[in-house]
Amino acid sequence: MTKEDIFILNTEHDGVRRVFKDGSERSVVKLPSMYLGKGIYKPGWRWSKDAGSQTGKESARHIGYILSGKMKIKTTTGQEKIAGPGEAFEVGPNHDAWVISDLPCVALDFELK
Repeated sequence: MTKEDIFILNTEHDGVRRVFKDGSERSVVKLPSMYLGKGIYKPGWRWSKDAGSQTGKESARHIGYILSGKMKIKTTTGQEKIAGPGEAFEVGPNHDAWVISDLPCVALDFELK
């Protein structure tokens, strides 16, 4: 990639899509310097129940931004915080997270390559 290159990808059409047990979904696009994910998580969705049990893996470090809805995040030490619209967050690996709003939580997450 040169400084003149432009990459435009659409998370809905160009991404690798994953559907969770409850019908929530996440799509990821691969840009030259990072991965960008967009998740639409239904009310009641929970990482440990709907994603982790499906993959058999612990949650990874996440850097994210909430577009709509609310999610509660809990660390391995028991610290809990709520992230809502317009808020960015970063949390270490092995955390749990779940939607606490009546509407889906739509969130972006970012991972550097």
